[in-house]
Amino acid sequence: MTTPERRPLVAGNWKMNGGRADARGWAEAARVVADQTSNEVALFPPYPWLGLVLEAVGGAGAKVVVGGQACHPEPSGAFTGAVSAGMLADLGCKSVLCGHSERRHVFGESDDFVAKSMAAALEAGLVPVLCVGETAEEREAGQTEAVVARQLDAGLAVLRSGDDPLIVAYEPVWAIGTGNPATPKEAAEAHAFIRQRIAERDPERAATVRILYGGSVKPSNIDGFLAVPDVDGALVGGASLDPETFAPIACAKAGTADG
Repeated sequence: MTTPERRPLVAGNWKMNGGRADARGWAEAARVVADQTSNEVALFPPYPWLGLVLEAVGGAGAKVVVGGQACHPEPSGAFTGAVSAGMLADLGCKSVLCGHSERRHVFGESDDFVAKSMAAALEAGLVPVLCVGETAEEREAGQTEAVVARQLDAGLAVLRSGDDPLIVAYEPVWAIGTGNPATPKEAAEAHAFIRQRIAERDPERAATVRILYGGSVKPSNIDGFLAVPDVDGALVGGASLDPETFAPIACAKAGTADG
């Protein structure tokens, strides 16, 4: 359940999926949805389709926010296959994911690399979405808070002032793509910890920063997550690839938890 200062945000992370026609269709559908909901809607397509998606949603000033899935810390150089934050901004992107679990665990991005990517994003005028979360092994070892705190602190350290924009996404790695999401209670505990951790540095930011839940989000469970006091939206993976599935998630309303 969000507050008036924290407008719910539902973001679709397409990962490495979709061809040109898919991207255009998914983006056009998201544009329609954005006109039907009071929530903010964002898309994070694969790099080749960013320009196409920006065009399909109506450009850089459209209701649908378009962002990159990652950015390199350096502004330019001999980094084959990488994309800089400046390139994303120049294209018309408004945001970028930093430290998505797959970037951390598949591509080996360290906390330091993620923090530097965040710094580059801020310098380029992008809103970083700092992704944090624990693996199944870390959770079973009772290390959830330690892992999340370490990842979060590294990112918070590069914020230059209270005016720097920030969105946080809690991704329990054990839930991503498994069809076994965290329960609303588990999400509540993690999100409350994240907000408290931020409050220790900056109480004002803690009150306004949006914290998204990401991990097997579906139309059938989004209401439960949005009923949690510290959940301000969702970072949606596989379900964002089907407009008929993504629409009810994007249009879900924050509510009050039962019982």
